[in-house]
Amino acid sequence: MSNSEESAYDRLAAVYATGDVPWDDQDPPPEVIAFLASIPAGKALDLGCGYGRAAIYMAQLGWEVDAVDFIPEAIVEAARRASSVHVVVRFHLTKVTDLYFLAGTYDFALDVGCSHGLNPLELHVYRDHLLRLINPGGVYMLFARIQDGLRENSLDGPPGMDLQEIQALYGKGFNLEWMERGRTQAGKDDDWSSAWFRFHRV
Repeated sequence: MSNSEESAYDRLAAVYATGDVPWDDQDPPPEVIAFLASIPAGKALDLGCGYGRAAIYMAQLGWEVDAVDFIPEAIVEAARRASSVHVVVRFHLTKVTDLYFLAGTYDFALDVGCSHGLNPLELHVYRDHLLRLINPGGVYMLFARIQDGLRENSLDGPPGMDLQEIQALYGKGFNLEWMERGRTQAGKDDDWSSAWFRFHRV
């Protein structure tokens, strides 16, 4: 495990160990719900699924879903929650940079605050998986912390990504359809710039 992945793992594992997970909402973010309402169900990939809120929601809409996370406690609880509402989601305990075992292709891939914790080399591996796994015409939706020209480690959360970094990373193989800037309150004293992106796989 790389230093950045180890740091992200330790930070997230500590959060899950407390049982007080700030992003533990019943439903996925409204931006995701609104987009899913506009397209037919197909095959989806949830990257950094946490407790499975988006994966379970999509499965309830009739999507065939694979969901990955590298925190064991998250995957165990996500599987329990899916079972409790009688939906099938294929949960995988793995890193988002280690998706070689996935051979199928997907109509929709979702990342709500996962890849913004990766370093530039890991991001390129992650992006290459997306290029391989998302169908032409498919959609990749990303929520990320934005660093506005400065990539630095944060004691209060993920390092985030620069807008130019995102544009360069996904400039080949994807078209940016939509972006919305905002701010995220991740904790009492943890407020940061963020953005939603929706890319079309060409």
